[in-house]
Amino acid sequence: MNEFAWLIAPISALVSILLGLYFYFYIKKQDSGTEKMKEISSAITEGAYAFLKREYITLAMFVAVVSVLIFIFLPAPSIWSPDADLLKHAAMSLAYIFGSFCSALAGYLGLSVATKANAKAAQAARNGLNKAFPIGFRGGGVMGFAVVGLGLLGVSIVFALTNDPYVVLGFSFGASALALFAKAGGGIFTKTADISADLVGKVELGIPEDDPRNPAVIADNVGDNVGDVAGMGADLFDSYVASIVAALILGQVLNNLPLSKGVYLHMPLVFAGIGILAAILGALTVRVGKSGDPGNALNMGTYVTCIIFAVLTLSATYLLDYEWRIWGAAIVGLIAGVVIGMTSDYFTSDDKAPVLKTAQASTTGTATTIITGFSYGLHSVFPPLIGIGVASTVAYFLCSPLGTDYALFGIGMAALGMLSIVGLIISNDAYGPIVDNSRGIAEQAGLGEDVIRITDELDSAGNTAKAITKGFAIGAAGLTVIALLASFKSTAEVSGAVVFDLMNPLVLLGAFIGIAMPAVFSAMVMLGVGRNAERMIAEIRRQFREIPGLKEGKEGVKPDYAKCVDIATVGALKELMPPSILTIAVTLIVGFVAGVEALGGYLAGAIFSGLLFALLMANSGGLWDNAKKLIESGVHGGKGSDAHKAAVVGDTVGDPFKDTAGPSLNTMITVMSLVATLFAILIVDNNLLKLLGLS
Repeated sequence: MNEFAWLIAPISALVSILLGLYFYFYIKKQDSGTEKMKEISSAITEGAYAFLKREYITLAMFVAVVSVLIFIFLPAPSIWSPDADLLKHAAMSLAYIFGSFCSALAGYLGLSVATKANAKAAQAARNGLNKAFPIGFRGGGVMGFAVVGLGLLGVSIVFALTNDPYVVLGFSFGASALALFAKAGGGIFTKTADISADLVGKVELGIPEDDPRNPAVIADNVGDNVGDVAGMGADLFDSYVASIVAALILGQVLNNLPLSKGVYLHMPLVFAGIGILAAILGALTVRVGKSGDPGNALNMGTYVTCIIFAVLTLSATYLLDYEWRIWGAAIVGLIAGVVIGMTSDYFTSDDKAPVLKTAQASTTGTATTIITGFSYGLHSVFPPLIGIGVASTVAYFLCSPLGTDYALFGIGMAALGMLSIVGLIISNDAYGPIVDNSRGIAEQAGLGEDVIRITDELDSAGNTAKAITKGFAIGAAGLTVIALLASFKSTAEVSGAVVFDLMNPLVLLGAFIGIAMPAVFSAMVMLGVGRNAERMIAEIRRQFREIPGLKEGKEGVKPDYAKCVDIATVGALKELMPPSILTIAVTLIVGFVAGVEALGGYLAGAIFSGLLFALLMANSGGLWDNAKKLIESGVHGGKGSDAHKAAVVGDTVGDPFKDTAGPSLNTMITVMSLVATLFAILIVDNNLLKLLGLS
């Protein structure tokens, strides 16, 4: 029975993809509303596809170059060596290309339904909240279940063909590298448009958020899709696949140990498959009544999924004769994910103290808004970092009586446990931009205050859901990269024991460089947003100045939406390459110059500072956003007041925090860890210090 248990992974993956298709056809048959609504939705769709096409063409060239380099150098020795296994070199390269393709496909599928669901949700809102909610959630579900289905199916196919976790690592690197570009590029696009539309529209001219007179309004709606749907989907696809691969590598180490009975290599695939089934069952329970709370419905679905996963994996542990301690480690990770999500909920919900106090601070000006929101963002990093630390520690010591290798495997399974329900988590996350767009379409199409109020309620739940999923994604990335760090160490030790001692100056040197990298990366992508926003702001001002009757909203006068979409697209593609390439290049330079010990210190430093920056930026950004929305609901003077203008500025500072730099850091540290693990053996034997006889 154990021999075939892993087949639950590809079977569950196929079921997940089928559910995604069911949701897709459910969305497709819904009413898209008036001709005006269809026109707006069509413009958003056209802009989103235009960006994605240009981004994927750019990334295809990168994938082609890297696949050749992987074929030449991986696995060690390079193809020029007489000992090289050319078949394995080809397998690594093809796995990398396959991982990139699956990640891109997941983003494309999510985007295709999100751009259809926005107008349909707005139209359904005319008949009540309970009619619109299922469209938003099931639209997000296409993304959620496509991501986990493609991810687990891809891992299963590569593993079935090669039975080698190291080759599956190539698949994971393809997913991660593409995710880094997709998240950074989508984040730069969406925040360029959002900031520009808000600063000129709301602050300078005092017009509503989604006013059709604003030339950046379509670009803003496009950005929600390419950043928060395609980009976030690629991000969580990357973390999900990386967690499975890390656990597979650590499970392979156990395979030769007496206690293992050869069953633990397949355990990550079994638990990942069960996680998909639990997420499917949880998704089918998500309901909201006529006067129900969408936020509570989303959260309840998450809790139900967690309970189902715990029960099903306990049953599998008993039936397949796994160690209950390892099951316990997976559940510890799952609980940590929920706790981290609840922490993000506290710091970003509009009925909790941080948002209420930040909104209050807006009454005294922009400076106090920034200070208050940033301070609460700093507060918010403590609970989740403690949660990640406690989860990894408990998982380690829970499994340590079985042996050190089992303890490390326990950490890997904790990461997998946290990401096991990611199908539902991504569904909740992708729900956010769909209902955000539906709110914009409702306003632009003039559907009336009642419909806008319903879409606002859906959007508010979406904002909180996005904040929770960002916290969850960061926590999951934290545990995943700790597991990858263990995988890196076990891979490097093929050539002998490796000790990462902080008193070793090489380890310390690497740690300091690693600590700096998330800060440098964040600065580069946010400066990219700033530069691109400057160009778009100039264009918006030009149109309001030069197009007669635009500011007054005269009948038949329209702005040039396409120009702003083009500015955001060209700028995003230009700005995404340098920080993404720097991430990979510095990792390789540290390894090939200073050796594997310095590289271990570098990874540890990047992980610790990356998690801190990511949590700070995700939570403070979400907090400023909801403080602004709270004021727009009528408190502290409401829309157009001085408090509102201060809150809008706070929100524009938070935009690149929460939607560009913050979530991109998850992928950045995962990519670093994967690159280090892939090249570990090559670095051990081919670093500058060793060649000079200094190590």
